Amino acid sequence: MKTKQTKPLTPQGNSVVCPYLMVDSVEGQMEFLVKVLHAEITEDARRGDGLIQHGEVLIGDTTIMMGRSSKDFPARQSMNYVYVTSTDETHQRALTYGATEIMPPADRFYGIRESGFTDKYGNQWWVAQVQEVLTKEELHRRTAQL
Repeated sequence: MKTKQTKPLTPQGNSVVCPYLMVDSVEGQMEFLVKVLHAEITEDARRGDGLIQHGEVLIGDTTIMMGRSSKDFPARQSMNYVYVTSTDETHQRALTYGATEIMPPADRFYGIRESGFTDKYGNQWWVAQVQEVLTKEELHRRTAQL
């Protein structure tokens, strides 16, 4: 008996939810993500003029897609939250590669050390390092004290 082969939910290597950035320079956005968040470039579909029209990077287990802006699809900013092994190191790398600081690294009441920065394309990146694993009850208790 033949078994029916089903199509996968996502292309191989993609996450189920993929943030999509619309930017003026896919090359520049990819370079920033590689240098700051150690992204791995997984797709760089180029137009006839050699510019990347559509790109994809992998950060951890998440695919981030990006496209070159146009009149019909203008650049737009996004806000992204990324877990990292060192908030301080990642934040410093971001500033080194042209990001502007939103919030310096700080320990938060919910057990996370986090910081925020904006890349030169206007996208906000919040990076977080787990410092404490809290129970839901402890998180609620701490939140109620605000």
